[in-house]
Amino acid sequence: MAQRGAYAKGVAKREEILERALEVIAREGYRGASVKELADAVGLSQAGLLHYFDSKDELFTAIIRKRDEVDSRRFGDVDQDPSPDRLRDGFVGIVRHNAEVPGLVQLFSRLAVEAGDTEHPAHAYFVERSALLREMFARSFARQQQGDELTDRVDPETLARIVQAVSDGLQLQWLQDQTVDMPATMDALFALLARD
Repeated sequence: MAQRGAYAKGVAKREEILERALEVIAREGYRGASVKELADAVGLSQAGLLHYFDSKDELFTAIIRKRDEVDSRRFGDVDQDPSPDRLRDGFVGIVRHNAEVPGLVQLFSRLAVEAGDTEHPAHAYFVERSALLREMFARSFARQQQGDELTDRVDPETLARIVQAVSDGLQLQWLQDQTVDMPATMDALFALLARD
């Protein structure tokens, strides 16, 4: 019984670490969020913090997963197959929110590049996340094409990949020039795809 209680406490502490890390990185940025600073935010030593994660890379991957979990409350659950309007509005809402948390966008972008290495702890996360995002958009685009609401000049899977590429590219542009209006640009892309 004691082991079950210790496990529950460990899970709760890991969740606390991730939630506080989201706050610290959003506030201080990726560069300002050292393992020491994250450990201080939850009252642990660096070694104590890393007890809950296999490595710094795994910690940062878990932070991005937690960010997705928090954001999905607005974006909608992938398994629920949201309506096209809800999907678009939710996605643009997340893009809008990203402009408020540059540190998390920095972290996401850095990890996305590093995860190109198949040995990186974030590799599987990015492969799965990308596939789920494209699948959700492709299903929505297929329904819209069947209803003659969306251009059918490009297949739904390719359209989904284009949306993902534009979103990821906009984040990089925005990190270099924060006058880039990410949500307006995403809205413009969706408008281009719609039938008149």
